[in-house]
Amino acid sequence: MVIPRDPNCSGETKDHLRKFRLTTSRASGPQAVIYYIDKKTYEIKQDEDKVVYKSLDEIADDLPDNSPRYIILSYPLTLPSGRLSVPYVLLYYLPNTCNSESRMMYAGAKELLRNTAEVGKVIDMESPEDLEDIPNKLSTE
Repeated sequence: MVIPRDPNCSGETKDHLRKFRLTTSRASGPQAVIYYIDKKTYEIKQDEDKVVYKSLDEIADDLPDNSPRYIILSYPLTLPSGRLSVPYVLLYYLPNTCNSESRMMYAGAKELLRNTAEVGKVIDMESPEDLEDIPNKLSTE
């Protein structure tokens, strides 16, 4: 019998999250990175490509059909008051087609990543098309 381990953030992931937060705070456009949980080590890691996404469409193209992902997103926008805001959010991508083991593992690590990344908000998504609503969800804060 395999005893499930709790997912964790490696030092490398923590360093990357810190650097990403600092570099995106002054960015003029959206920036995002995708993370997954390595099933062998139970570490939360950045996707293999180490890509910083510059648009929501790019993210949608790279999301798997049946596996959860975490997306850390910095999304600059101008509020109705004219003030610039740069929300820093965790998008929790959980497609309906993923298995229950993955669902439980990712659900259990969601708060860990939220706290480690120091995001202000978590938005749950079930499909890549949900990314289209992100600007509206962030501007109605």
